[in-house]
Amino acid sequence: MKYATVRQAAVSAVTNYKPIEKPLNFLETPAATLFGSNTFNDAAMRDRLPKSVYKTLQKTIKRGEKMDASIADVVATAMRDWAIEKGATHYAHVFQPLTGITAEKHDSFLSPDGKGGAMAEFSGSQLIQGEPDASSFPSGGIRATFEARGYTAWDVTSPAYILENPNGTTLCIPTAFCSWTGEALDKKTPVLRSMQVLNKQAQRVLKLFGHTDPGYVFATAGPEQEYFLIDRNFFFARPDLTICGRTLFGAKPPKGQEFEDQYFGAIPERVLACMLDCERQLFKLGVPVKTRHNEVAPSQYELAPVYENANVAADHQQLTMLTLQRTAQKYGLSCLLHEKPFAGINGSGKHLNWSLGGEGVGNLLEPGDNPHDNAQFLVFCSAVIRAVHKYSTLLRGSIAHSANDHRLGANEAPPAIISIYLGEQLADIFSQLEKGAAKTSKKRGIMHIGVDTLPPLPKDAGDRNRTSPFAFTGNKFEFRAVGSSQSISGPLVILNTIVAESLDYIATELEKATKGDPKKLNAAVQKLLQSIIREHKDIVFNGDNYVEAWHKEAVTKRGLPNHRNTVDALAAMYNEDFSALFEKYGVLTSREYNSRNDIYVERYCKDVATESKLCLGIAKRQILPAGYRYQGELAATAAALADAGKSDVHTASLDKATELVHELENAISELEHTMAHEATGGLLDHAKHYRDEVIPAMLGVRKIADQLESLISDDIWPLPTYQEILFIK
Repeated sequence: MKYATVRQAAVSAVTNYKPIEKPLNFLETPAATLFGSNTFNDAAMRDRLPKSVYKTLQKTIKRGEKMDASIADVVATAMRDWAIEKGATHYAHVFQPLTGITAEKHDSFLSPDGKGGAMAEFSGSQLIQGEPDASSFPSGGIRATFEARGYTAWDVTSPAYILENPNGTTLCIPTAFCSWTGEALDKKTPVLRSMQVLNKQAQRVLKLFGHTDPGYVFATAGPEQEYFLIDRNFFFARPDLTICGRTLFGAKPPKGQEFEDQYFGAIPERVLACMLDCERQLFKLGVPVKTRHNEVAPSQYELAPVYENANVAADHQQLTMLTLQRTAQKYGLSCLLHEKPFAGINGSGKHLNWSLGGEGVGNLLEPGDNPHDNAQFLVFCSAVIRAVHKYSTLLRGSIAHSANDHRLGANEAPPAIISIYLGEQLADIFSQLEKGAAKTSKKRGIMHIGVDTLPPLPKDAGDRNRTSPFAFTGNKFEFRAVGSSQSISGPLVILNTIVAESLDYIATELEKATKGDPKKLNAAVQKLLQSIIREHKDIVFNGDNYVEAWHKEAVTKRGLPNHRNTVDALAAMYNEDFSALFEKYGVLTSREYNSRNDIYVERYCKDVATESKLCLGIAKRQILPAGYRYQGELAATAAALADAGKSDVHTASLDKATELVHELENAISELEHTMAHEATGGLLDHAKHYRDEVIPAMLGVRKIADQLESLISDDIWPLPTYQEILFIK
């Protein structure tokens, strides 16, 4: 059957969908036996490495000691043999350039043996170092195009893994990526540096509390991933989704999320099959995925892991996004990771659950049963409060990109003003501390539901707050403003560094106050906590972050920054004090820090430029011709009726179509004009032009196009509609 539009063909294909993949035989291999089976993890290392080599390697992995390069050949041989047994023919150094996605260079294990055959080789030097081209990745001016050399360096703290393909497997080795000049060109290197400085400063505080050998202290992370799944036929019938990851056009459907029937509803069978397959793949890779459910918007879902070492969690998060997208294809679906694929319904975030601790000390943000008596917890918690208040601009900048601008401040995401939610219990304790000393903690209660057959439920000491950008959630903080498509490495670098700076401040003050006498510690802690609370309490807000009254109070009374959009947020990052902070702790040099700001501003410009070009193309080549065609049909009908002698020909629809087509022509001309007139000046000037001129012009085109969608005959409209994309599964 021939269809008038690609849209109609897509609808037909979706409604006639038949499974592409054969069902998994989930009974044959229990999920528990899969976990970590494709990772060169602790069990694999213990089994395959000599005991002395294994112990040396573990000192680096678990205690952060310097890597002993002399063991590399032994490790490489064991890793190669393990990988080949799993079908690998190639190995790849996987790294995270400043594009925000992963990159990889594959090399074969096989080398000619000189006798007409081949032998498998993989040396310690090949494991430790690779050399991809560094000239074509974003560098913010650190590398010129003609300067190509860059190095990847094995990150021993993140397990190597096997990536499966229907035609073979590849050994993937997580690595850092730097230029020939030794400067970081990636997202992993600063994470590792920030983890190192966080450990150093945490050790100083723990020593004051009597820990003689607390072990390595590291940040932990557990990013919740929200995403959309739609049929691939719709995806490929929408050029905006294919190129930009979001719809640039789309009239509001008669039903969105207002019925609240999607959230935690039954997962559609096809979607659940995809989820189950994805989870089994992630289990093999050692990714501790725990939770899955329907999210608020139609066709929106969430996957959440147990939190783990932050560096490993960042690698696992990249793997999760990749696996979601690849697995979706097997089920005829497309996974949308963009923060706002569809206007008018909830977008997607990536709530970053963050804490710190270690094997010797446990979770340092665990309050215990009586947090008012837990001085160590209160010190570490106050360090976070101080850090977030002092460096909220950095946190805001870490999640600033064009896609997140569509989401922040709406009902599904916190506003751009960074504040901390502590909950009733902690807020009460810190209020007591400010006035003198904390003597009580609000206790957990018991909830009686009133039905005899239902058990009494333990009730937390405080509620939760969905509107807070940075919320304490029992034994960790949840940074809720992170975007669904972005790497968590950037926010981690900021969090780790600013908390390390606060711990440095606290350790220095306590060391001066106690002068080595542990008997003076309690009084010194009491005094310091009181000082921190009084100075930084303005960052704490337990109310509704959406209400306008809070926005006014936050800015005018509390002096909290309110960088409403990416351009303002990134402009505020160009600050010598911020640059000096990262330089001081060896996380980023001044050149590395400023180069990243340039890269992110340039990326904003590229994102909006791409969207504006596509918006113009779709409007001119698809929507405007559809308007002409519909206008022509109405005009022909009116003319035919007039020729037939009808005196009461109604032309209201024709008049409206003519009016909208004319307005669309004008809006297209305005968009063309703004795109042709670039700003003069630096990167920020160009970004402001895109924000202030191009984006409003795009919205002008969309507004009229969406009105035309609601008017034009169904058999003429060229693009799959929201109603079709979101509800036909």
